Amino acid sequence: MISATRSATHTIVISRGQSRNPEKRGLEQAIADAVGKIESVDVLVIPHLYDLPKSSESFQKLSDIEGDLVVVSWIYGRAAHWVLDRNGIRGQFGEVQLGAPDDDEDSDVEATPETDQDDTPVVDRVTDLHPRPDRQIHCIDLKVGNDPTAFITEVQRIIGHEPSPADTSLPIIGGKIVQVDEATSRRWYPVIDFSRCTNCMECVDFCLFGVYGVDHGENILVEQPDNCRKGCPACSRVCPENAIIFPQHKAPAIAGAEIEGEEGFKIDLSVLFGAPATGDDPIATAARERDEQLLLAGRNAVGIDDQLSKRQAEAQTKPKDTLDKLIDSLDQFDL
Repeated sequence: MISATRSATHTIVISRGQSRNPEKRGLEQAIADAVGKIESVDVLVIPHLYDLPKSSESFQKLSDIEGDLVVVSWIYGRAAHWVLDRNGIRGQFGEVQLGAPDDDEDSDVEATPETDQDDTPVVDRVTDLHPRPDRQIHCIDLKVGNDPTAFITEVQRIIGHEPSPADTSLPIIGGKIVQVDEATSRRWYPVIDFSRCTNCMECVDFCLFGVYGVDHGENILVEQPDNCRKGCPACSRVCPENAIIFPQHKAPAIAGAEIEGEEGFKIDLSVLFGAPATGDDPIATAARERDEQLLLAGRNAVGIDDQLSKRQAEAQTKPKDTLDKLIDSLDQFDL
């Protein structure tokens, strides 16, 4: 006898937002309902990724999944990828086209001759030394729009599903929707992008709250995430590789937006206009933010120590990048 059902081969994860905003909840539900009707698709609805502890039921269910994942959440795709990674859900970056820059906008960048690449020293990243599994993890950012159709279409593209009128009328075949309801509280802690991290230990030396540590292989890790001071992103400012993410920070570059090349340049502009009015460089800003948290914790401020002074001096001797040149040009205007 031929069975009418088929085992699911794709898993779509919907990570709910922290807000109870009915429009946001409606968007989440619309996506879950639509993709749940696709044959051979399982849908897992979980609380906000960033707030879940590693021991949560949600991560336990995710750890049982061996195949590719499509994760839809309210944080930047890069941030979501590394939140999953720190909780043992690992894989390669899967392509996401929704919300990506248009090809026309990037054509000039792609056509630019790579004249200086040969002179760039090769630096080992943690993922070079410890490669992740081959499976694809596609992380879609719900902040890029409010039309469920756009997200549903992107999921269909990723899993190679050709939509048909029957998708909206037939019952679920082979797929199912599982919702995990577990209590969470809002958290604030750093997430490391190991595709950028070089294990330089700057964050270990800078943080005075015991957040960072090293594993048995002498690799950096966020050892005590809940020791982190709420709202403080100081360590991300001193990271020389921009590898530290705070997914809930208001500045896109700190929250996990892509910051490579020209697209990163555009994002850095938004950070520029939200920067402290004092005009401090990132290291001075980081030192001030750290001191504020030390004082709030009843400890003594340390200011810019010898190590930070050395970092400042090194930064000042580096050639100016695109953003530095723009700032210099803005200074010439009589605003």
